[in-house]
Amino acid sequence: MARTVLRGARWPGDVAIANGRIAAIGAVGALPGDRVLACDGDLITAGFVNTHHHLYQWMTRGRATACDLFTWLTTLYPVWGRLAIEDTAAAALVGLGELALSGATTVADHHYVVPHGDDTVFDAIAAAARTVGVRLVLCRGSMDLGESAGGLPPDSLVEPIDAILASTDSVATRLHDGGRVMIAVAPCSPFSVSTDLMVESAALARRRGLRLHTHLAETTDEARHCLERFNKRPLALMEELGWLGDDVWFAHGIHLDADEVARLGSSRTGVAHCPSSNARLAAGFCPVRELIDAGAPVGLGVDGPASNEMGVLLPELRQALFFARLRAGRANALSADEALALATSGGAACLGRADLGRLEVGAAADLAVWPAGDLADIPRAVDALVLGADRRVRHLLVGGESVVRDGNLVGVDLARAHAELARRARRLWS
Repeated sequence: MARTVLRGARWPGDVAIANGRIAAIGAVGALPGDRVLACDGDLITAGFVNTHHHLYQWMTRGRATACDLFTWLTTLYPVWGRLAIEDTAAAALVGLGELALSGATTVADHHYVVPHGDDTVFDAIAAAARTVGVRLVLCRGSMDLGESAGGLPPDSLVEPIDAILASTDSVATRLHDGGRVMIAVAPCSPFSVSTDLMVESAALARRRGLRLHTHLAETTDEARHCLERFNKRPLALMEELGWLGDDVWFAHGIHLDADEVARLGSSRTGVAHCPSSNARLAAGFCPVRELIDAGAPVGLGVDGPASNEMGVLLPELRQALFFARLRAGRANALSADEALALATSGGAACLGRADLGRLEVGAAADLAVWPAGDLADIPRAVDALVLGADRRVRHLLVGGESVVRDGNLVGVDLARAHAELARRARRLWS
């Protein structure tokens, strides 16, 4: 099979691809039949792994902009309840396209809004990922604890536990392929689900060999809720319910004490760090340095575009570096190389994909090529990318296949997709 050779990059040099994997790095000699992709002076990294997102929230950007988490949720829940499947599909197409242009080759989307229980919404999100060309970890989210039972979401947005479990099983059967689309089992949060759903979800996931995901330790309100309802802090509750292990990753993980950090590390439970969203909602600083040192996998997440209106991943590397340094009061608390690792190998570890997020021979050829003509005066390529101005990729490849070429999405007219999304969003608020 002919190779694809990314030729002429400033760092790390040429990269050859064969059969969807990285075949060589450095000075790659020419072979007959090579397809050459010019990368003169560019930077090449492993494709970014976005470990936590809510694609549907592209429909509600710029709303509830000065709220804490619980107020933000109660403001937006009724609006989300009016989303049609076609709205979610339009949001997913735009969201995944923008993420691809920001270097993301794998996206974990946590979708827990299923009006009327119609789970074909998950097929629509998977179809959008196939159209854009990125890998998708589709987290079948769920809520079964409405306001009338002491939960936060309105009763109109919760589903019966038996229906959730049957749907999750069905979604996994029809969509999970282990490569381009992976299904994870993902009850929403301690304040929107029952303990029965958490226990049964864990059993289902482990029976089927799927991963587990939920929000955890995001705010002090959540901690207070768990103490009042269960007389336990959020992580202790998760541990009791069987939700620690190397097949689990949590979103946010902000309000953790030293013992909890150690338990996450020893159990190899992952954390999706979402710095911009956490700042917008004034939720707090994730203890990233401590989690890494404890051995917990840590990745980056954009979170929903309703709490991070940029909706793209590259700025999160810089934000993670800045916040870690501010939290520690030390300028060396997190390096640019470590920030890049959060976005690549760290995120892949959260998702259980050791073949992703690595710029090395044998890894999947999920690669981001960054234009770097304005960075030639900066000595280290990684510093230039992480600390420099925001930029879009020149090329993006997933399994060696072009998703972005010369700065444009291959499979999507993004301007048209944005126009359709805007039309639908205006209807939602009219």
